[in-house]
Amino acid sequence: MTATLIVTGTDTEIGKTVFAAALAGALGATYWKPVQAGTDDGTDRARVAALAGPRLRATLPEAYRLATPCSPHRAAAIDGVTIDPARLALPVVEGPLVVEGAGGVLVPLADDLLFADMFARWAAPVILVARTALGTINHSLLSIAALRARGVPILGVAFVGEAQEDSEATIARIGGVRRLGRLPRVDPLDAETLAAAFAAHFDLGDFA
Repeated sequence: MTATLIVTGTDTEIGKTVFAAALAGALGATYWKPVQAGTDDGTDRARVAALAGPRLRATLPEAYRLATPCSPHRAAAIDGVTIDPARLALPVVEGPLVVEGAGGVLVPLADDLLFADMFARWAAPVILVARTALGTINHSLLSIAALRARGVPILGVAFVGEAQEDSEATIARIGGVRRLGRLPRVDPLDAETLAAAFAAHFDLGDFA
């Protein structure tokens, strides 16, 4: 089993945290979101703890918890904080580790540091979460290109939303990436329904 998996997205609010919760629960992994920007609606760490189910090993505290829901570099500036890459070193844990980025691949952490740059430093496989709605081909291929330009290993793409066979297949073919599966919208959304949806649409062997 791969020790560390990075979950990133093509955009914000596309279901990345829900997917990360499902993955961490299925793997019995520890979850870490190093930078949380925006806390009025709770944190992604708390959401994952509620959705991942009983197999989740643990959730780790954020390295930075910022109040404003915007790009981390701006949220840090508003809070009077400087994000230090040294504090973002991958933690050493027992068993698998699922790390979730914030927003998309090219979101800035600092003026001269993007999440994609941090992924390159971590050198761990990345799962790109992409919505299936209109525009996903462009967003996904641009994200894949940005990761590849930095030498970031891409495990594959996980789609979220209603099935769009042509879009999903096109991204996998042109992007030269593995199509890991598609997580449908789950309603009602809780730990049990999410685990069932993940098990029905993904093969855990693909994450090894």
